[in-house]
Amino acid sequence: MDNIRIFFEKIVHTQIISSVIIIIVSIALYKGITYVMNKSEERDKLKLFANKKNRTYLKLIKSLTRYIFIILTVLILLQVNGVNVSSLLAGVGILGAVIGLAIQDWLKDIIRGSSILSDSYFSVGDIVKYNDIEGKVLVIGLKTTKIQDIRTNNIISIANRNIEQIEVVSNVIYINIPMPYELPVKKAENVVENIVNATSKNDNVEGCRYLGVNDLADSSIKYLIEIKCEASNKLSVRREALRTILLELEKNEISVPYNQIDVHTK
Repeated sequence: MDNIRIFFEKIVHTQIISSVIIIIVSIALYKGITYVMNKSEERDKLKLFANKKNRTYLKLIKSLTRYIFIILTVLILLQVNGVNVSSLLAGVGILGAVIGLAIQDWLKDIIRGSSILSDSYFSVGDIVKYNDIEGKVLVIGLKTTKIQDIRTNNIISIANRNIEQIEVVSNVIYINIPMPYELPVKKAENVVENIVNATSKNDNVEGCRYLGVNDLADSSIKYLIEIKCEASNKLSVRREALRTILLELEKNEISVPYNQIDVHTK
């Protein structure tokens, strides 16, 4: 009996030692690979014209690598501890339908995460809109995409299956400048040109131009200007442009038109 007990103790101890070694080696390999990836990402950031799509692929590969290492380590540990992995994997096929129903949303997220890259929906660093939130894409993972709200700096995680609800924000701002009907068009357009010139001097503005009369509204004529800038700067550029418009109108003693209601009494 003692010999049998010693034999099983040796087996148990051997399996434990093997399991510990496998875990340590797996962690070391994962750390080594992620270290190389991080160094590559840092070098990419130092480049003036770093490719955003390359950074996106790198972040997705890092996320995929983590899942692969976890799965492989678990399978190896099961095999070392006497579990027939081949039979186990074969048995998974029988339960596939049941498991598929349970994890269908998870699978949708993974498929959508891959299609984000293959179809170039957006990349890391792009400014996107999700519902009423505009944010900068920080990470594209297998299951979720993380964006940072440009208004509040809050981090939002979006399930990749909701990709259809995400819009890529353009680098163009359109602003209507309202002018009263009493103001001659030539004079109004001169004022608009002054606004365009002043706005173009903003360091964050790539270009600004006057597009023409955009609308004959109830109380004003609306003159449209187009401003180009980085999508991440759109809020600050818009605020500064509106301030410039008000200052120029004030300088030329032009009142901002607004709706008025005439009340007649008998």
